[in-house]
Amino acid sequence: AQSVTQLDSQVSVSEGAPVLLRCNYSSSFSPSLFWYVQYPNQGLQFLLKYISGTTLVKGINGFEAEFKKSETSFHLTKASAHVSDAAEYFCAVNDTVPETAGQLNTNLLRC
Repeated sequence: AQSVTQLDSQVSVSEGAPVLLRCNYSSSFSPSLFWYVQYPNQGLQFLLKYISGTTLVKGINGFEAEFKKSETSFHLTKASAHVSDAAEYFCAVNDTVPETAGQLNTNLLRC
């Protein structure tokens, strides 16, 4: 079984300030971890993923996330927030076991 927990239901940051959206996971196997973003009145968009290899993953628009197995975390960060980053952010996990689905939770970033 696997799940993700996003520790902040809403995050407010000023433009130019650093962004941190926390995500912790629980998984019995080697997890694949994902971040998605949903901008207002738009569909869900892929942001970045970790499957294996390099633990620091760079995504679009300056976002990145680091896989930390010892902390079971995959926090999303950005050095400097922009007003256009205001959106809902979804963390997801999927085990390497076939036919399992990941749980999604939301984080709202307001700039």
